[in-house]
Amino acid sequence: MIVQPNNDLDDIDRRILEALAADARMSLKELAQAAGLSSPSAGERLRRLEERGVISAFTVDIDPTALGYPLQAIVRVRPLPGQLQVVERIIQETPEFVECDKVTGDDCFVARLVVRSMAQLDTILDKVAEKAETSTSMVKASPVKRRLPPLS
Repeated sequence: MIVQPNNDLDDIDRRILEALAADARMSLKELAQAAGLSSPSAGERLRRLEERGVISAFTVDIDPTALGYPLQAIVRVRPLPGQLQVVERIIQETPEFVECDKVTGDDCFVARLVVRSMAQLDTILDKVAEKAETSTSMVKASPVKRRLPPLS
């Protein structure tokens, strides 16, 4: 699905998006209250935002530490010649890679990795290092979590 830029959000759409960004599990009644609408009107607005491609999914924010993954790393990956698709597949098939972007510049991928230990980090990076050069930085804190872009 190709999504065209959509700058025609009104204040009600913005309130709906901000409310859902804060709590994607809120009920339609709660969403309607946050947006200042009736439940049927809020449901219709929500449906139109989905149809326009503004909303593509409703998610849950899970703390990896609570699941036993106290360490996170940002890994920059530069595949060896001819290994781009192989490296991409390794990243896709390794569940500890929880995010990955294909980027321009010296590296081809920038990925976020969650691990239980430094030994696990080494084991995962060893699989990638057979096909690519990597540069790894351990995450100390995340002062800006994933958030909405400016809506105005």
